[in-house]
Amino acid sequence: MKPVLYLLIVMWLGIMAPAQAAGKWVATPYAPAKVMFEFYLDHPQKIGSALYWVRSLMNPLLAAPYNHSPEDQKIVIVIHGTEIVTVAKKNEAKYQEVVDRMRYYADLGVSFKVCGLAAEEYGYAVKDFQDFIEVVPSAITELAHWQQQGYALIVPQVLEMKTNIEAIR
Repeated sequence: MKPVLYLLIVMWLGIMAPAQAAGKWVATPYAPAKVMFEFYLDHPQKIGSALYWVRSLMNPLLAAPYNHSPEDQKIVIVIHGTEIVTVAKKNEAKYQEVVDRMRYYADLGVSFKVCGLAAEEYGYAVKDFQDFIEVVPSAITELAHWQQQGYALIVPQVLEMKTNIEAIR
């Protein structure tokens, strides 16, 4: 009799026990962005991946349920690493895809600023850059300035994937 009673209790507990809880979607009440991105990359090709960070910020804010307009976003990108070569007019053909993406974001109101000190190091003058680029005296001074204006700082981490996602799931 005891084994049957035990089995009934286990079955009853199984029925009464809640199913394993699952994650849930939360729509955080985001305000329009007031963000500065620092691009200081060790290879120019990584700018494409860094621009996905901008997309990941903007797309949710422009879509439902937020529906913030592009004009309400305050986004500044400060460029001062090897990626500076991607915004030089003479390299446009080589970096056409990312130039087009940056121009798209610039048309949405994103400001692209290049460090004047880095530009000088690379041998570039203001006239050498795409028309959506603003050259500023110093990236570091620019970063401090925008942070003092209340802009959040995001520094994209662009890493080389060394593991297949399927292998680690």
